[in-house]
Amino acid sequence: MSLAVVFSRAQLGIEAPLVTVEVHLANGLPSLSIVGLPETAVRESKDRVRGALLNSRFEFPARRIIINLAPAELPKEGGHFDLPIALGILAASGQLPAQSLHQYEFVGELALSGELRPARGVIPMALQCRDAGRELVLPGSNGAEAALVQGARIRPAAHLLEVADHFNDGEALALQTPGPLPGGMPHPDLAEVRGQAQARRALEVAAAGGHSLLMVGPPGTGKSLLASRLPGILPELEEDEALEAAALASVSREGFDAGLWRRRPFRAPHHSASAVALVGGGSQPRPGEISLAHQGVLFLDELPEFDRRVLEVLREPLESGHILISRAARQARFPARFQLVAAMNPCPCGYWGEPDGRCSCSSEQVQRYRNRISGPLLDRIDLQVVVPRIAFEELQGRTGESSAVVRGRVVAARERQQARGGELNARLEPRALEAHCGLRAEDHALLGQVMERFRLSARSYHRILKVARTVADLDGAASIGRHHLTEALGYRSLDRQAGS
Repeated sequence: MSLAVVFSRAQLGIEAPLVTVEVHLANGLPSLSIVGLPETAVRESKDRVRGALLNSRFEFPARRIIINLAPAELPKEGGHFDLPIALGILAASGQLPAQSLHQYEFVGELALSGELRPARGVIPMALQCRDAGRELVLPGSNGAEAALVQGARIRPAAHLLEVADHFNDGEALALQTPGPLPGGMPHPDLAEVRGQAQARRALEVAAAGGHSLLMVGPPGTGKSLLASRLPGILPELEEDEALEAAALASVSREGFDAGLWRRRPFRAPHHSASAVALVGGGSQPRPGEISLAHQGVLFLDELPEFDRRVLEVLREPLESGHILISRAARQARFPARFQLVAAMNPCPCGYWGEPDGRCSCSSEQVQRYRNRISGPLLDRIDLQVVVPRIAFEELQGRTGESSAVVRGRVVAARERQQARGGELNARLEPRALEAHCGLRAEDHALLGQVMERFRLSARSYHRILKVARTVADLDGAASIGRHHLTEALGYRSLDRQAGS
């Protein structure tokens, strides 16, 4: 038989569309050509495949070999097409039974010795291979990662010869059995934070309702310490959430770390990060920090030091929960449902408002510094709290509640939200907001007065209601009371300063 068909997968954002590898052996001068929009790494596979086949003692056909990667309009990149191309050549030349390959999909880069090297992005491939009802053959080092997909039939191999033996009635490739799920290192404990009762409370409210948080205070007051404790008070990821986060890590250049399975991501990019690093992109679109923080926390320290144009790209993902990266040749959509936690100093020197008077910044310098953060972005941050310098006595005092205790209240509050509306308060649509966050007439009047006094936006109005609903959920209250509303209003301190 001079024609063979083998199945593989491409990478397109977080998707893994099916690629049909068609190999045809024709008469003519010996040559090998690859068509179907291959990128450089795919075009170079012909030399890797030739070396792997010859060094594995297979015959390399001295014929005109045409390899078509279908569909033709889908760009193909990466070295993981080596294995399906090699198997297609073997099947087309009669060295493997062609029909037996149809119930399998193959990914893996070949070394010149025939060994299989790991591929990137195998979790999305395993997910879609499972849904297609086929088994996935891949490098042995990717086996444990792909086996995290429940129901997927994974057959890892270390060498091209092992794969060939499986189809030539030799020793069969064993199915990968899911091992014990890694526990990973525990998150830092909130009990290690001394003092800062208001900031700790804001962190709990943010965790309970999925709200974004901005902490403002002088250097060394514990802003970064508090932010690093947020993942530890969030509920454990559900399996589908963990798979989605793992798939994003799998297609990134960093790769997936099985030790982080079901652990909330915590990403803290440096303030020199570019827009592409933050939201993703490149000629071959890759997920950025906001997508790698999906289902977790994105911490931006020294917020005003980020380039303003970089910060502005956060506005749409904060609302929509995804990012669409468009290029001339393709589009890639990545989920980006993250909790934003940011920290900043109150002024350039960091000590504005300190009672010892050591701040040397003028009011114009302070205003310019704060204006680096645009009003529309600030308006999208639900909770804004001041983190003051704490006294020596507080540092020597008792430790606060542990993360486990706070997490218990957070989980109970989230369960109330799911039972009521099936969604976290931070994501409530306006219609659901009115249904679940109604105020008494006198409380509604109070909120109206605050909005008029400080010229707050309609978006601020909705976010205040969402935070008040979360505070009530932490209290176990069926409706929003006056004290819930006043606490929520207290978390818009920067809005009130700007409007006064």
